[in-house]
This record gives sequence, C-alpha cells and structure tokens, in this order.
Amino acid sequence: MPMKKWVVSVVSAAVLVGLFYYWSRPEPVMVSVVAVERGTVERTVANTRAGSVKACQRSRLSLPIGGQISKLYVEEGDRVVAGQLLMALWNEDRVAQLDVTKASELSAKKEQQSVCITAKSDMRESRRLANLAKKNLVSKESADVAKSHAGSSAAGCEAAKAREAQAHSTVAVASAVLDQTYLRAPFAGSVAEVTGEVGEFSTPSPPGVATPPAIDLLTDDCHYISAPIDEVDASEIAVGIEVRVTLDAFREQLFPARIRRISPYILDFEKQARTVEVEAELEPLVEGVKLLAGYSADMEIILDRHENVLRIPSELVVDDSYVLVVDDNSELQRKAITKGLSNWHFTEVKKGLVEGEQIVSNVGNAGVIDGASVEIGNIEDD
Repeated sequence: MPMKKWVVSVVSAAVLVGLFYYWSRPEPVMVSVVAVERGTVERTVANTRAGSVKACQRSRLSLPIGGQISKLYVEEGDRVVAGQLLMALWNEDRVAQLDVTKASELSAKKEQQSVCITAKSDMRESRRLANLAKKNLVSKESADVAKSHAGSSAAGCEAAKAREAQAHSTVAVASAVLDQTYLRAPFAGSVAEVTGEVGEFSTPSPPGVATPPAIDLLTDDCHYISAPIDEVDASEIAVGIEVRVTLDAFREQLFPARIRRISPYILDFEKQARTVEVEAELEPLVEGVKLLAGYSADMEIILDRHENVLRIPSELVVDDSYVLVVDDNSELQRKAITKGLSNWHFTEVKKGLVEGEQIVSNVGNAGVIDGASVEIGNIEDD
C-alpha cells in the first residue's frame, strides 16, 4: 500500500506541475505570414523633389521694342502655325519710312538703267572711232577722247549700280525696323496666355527682368518630364535608361519613358540637397490621356532588373540581414539571408529561403522576437 500511495503522489504532483505550467505559460503571440515568391526585383532611384511636365517647346514671347498695341491676331487657346502673325504695335511712321525708301530704291534703279544705257552707247561709239582711227578716217585724238568718255560713262554706270544697291539695303533696314513691331510665332503650338489689350502699352521682356511676356506660346502635343535627382545617384544614370513616370493628375497609372538628357552641371540651391536635372522623354501616350505643361510628376529610374527571382517584401528584412520564420514547434526562428537587388517594395533573396516558405510579416509588433511562441493568425499572399 505505501508504494501505491507513493506512485499516486508522484503522478498527482506531475499533473499539478503540468497544470501549473499550462496555466502559467505565456500566451502565444499572434503573427501573420507571407509566402516567398518569384517575381521581378529592380534597383531604382527617384527624384528628390517633385518634377514637372514640360512642353517640348515653350517661348514667352515679347517684342524687341516697346509701343502701343495696335492689333491682336490671336486669343488664349488658339492654335497657330510657325510664322503666323500674333501681335502688332502702332507702326504707321515706320510703314511710311519704308514707302520712302522703296521709292528711293525705284528712283535709283531707274537712274542706274539710264546711266548704264548711256555708258553702253558711249562704249560702242568709242569702239567705232577706234576702228576708224586705224583706217586714218578720223584723228587719233578724237578716238582717245571717245575712249575716255566711254570710260567715264562706265564708271558712272558702276556708281549708279552701287547707289541702287545702297537704296536696296536702305529698304532692308526700314523693313527690319518695321518688322520689330510685329510678333510672329517661332513654331506651331497653342497660345497659353496673352498679356495686354489693344491700345495698351507693351514693353520688352529681357532675361532676368520680371516683366510678363506679351504672348506665352507652347506645344500641346509634345511633352517631356524634368525632375531633380540627388547628386549621389547621378553617376549611375545614363541616356536611354528606362523610366517609370507617375502623375498626380493620373493616379494609379504609369507612363513609360526613357532618359533623354542629363544636365551637365549640379544645381546648388541654398538649404537644398545638390541635385542634377534629368529629363525623360515619354513614350506614346494612351489614347484619351491629355497632358498639360506644369503637371507635377515623379520619375523612378530603373538602374537594374532581375526577373523570375525569389523575393520578399523589403520591410520584412530585419537589420538588413535576416527574417523571422515559424519553426515546427510554433516558435519564431531567426533565419539569415543573402540579399540581391532591393528597392522600397521587394528584396531579392539569393540564399537562405526557398519558394513558398512563409516568413513573419508583422515584424515589429510587440512580442514578435526570436524564440517567441506564436500562433499564425492569417496568411498574406503578396
């Protein structure tokens, strides 16, 4: 009997210890997991500040002289062709001056014709007398006088031609002076803004002077993206590299593009990081998408790409070297990995994990640490 009581006591004690351990053990931590998958991982850089959509051509046009606006030939929103007249200043005095120079040119032309006809006649007479002098039919002195007179007439003809050329140049000058009062489109595009009305005074707008242009003209069917890239990343960028562009005006839509130009100098603005301006040329747009110059834009430049590789969400990598997995005992285990390409979204895993293996996705939550007892609450497939 004593032996039986002893066995019962031992069993009872073991049960009590087991019950104590069961009721006093820590509650398992709830975790979620994500499966290791295959996909594409890219190494990218992005602009440091918002970029902009820019028109391929844009000119803030002003006349080279000031004056009173006489005529406006376009309105805001009008499409124009290259060379089309946009604006004219009052120019009646210049028109009159051009008429005067044209009349002087005509007079010089008629004078030249008259003088040169006489010169030709004198030359023929000189030759005739020279032939007669050889036959002793006229005196040699008469032939010499005729020859001198013909030479003088020929010089007069050349002088008349020079005066005609001078008159022609005077017309060109007067025409150029008159042309300063006309504003023409340097390229085909759309009128974005017109400053001034008929009767108002228009002034030139030289670079560096805050004077509004008379007419703002830009192309509305050709655009590119310009954005600042940190100087640290500039050395890896090259013309032709693939770019993904996003626009606030077209959310959830990506616009493919390629680098077309990299600024040859660094921008150094006070209180801002040093950057290099990078331009990307957009590929043909989807039908129905209408871009406007000035839209804010962001570019993601693709420096490298690995396809069909093992990848996991980048935020799940702890200390840039390991992940947490749930072992067969429902405990968290640290697992070292070897990383490949990485970006904000995904990290390539070269060693340490296999496809389909599940890793903890709520890293950083209370209790989610190496060795913790866990319970899987839900599985997320990324």
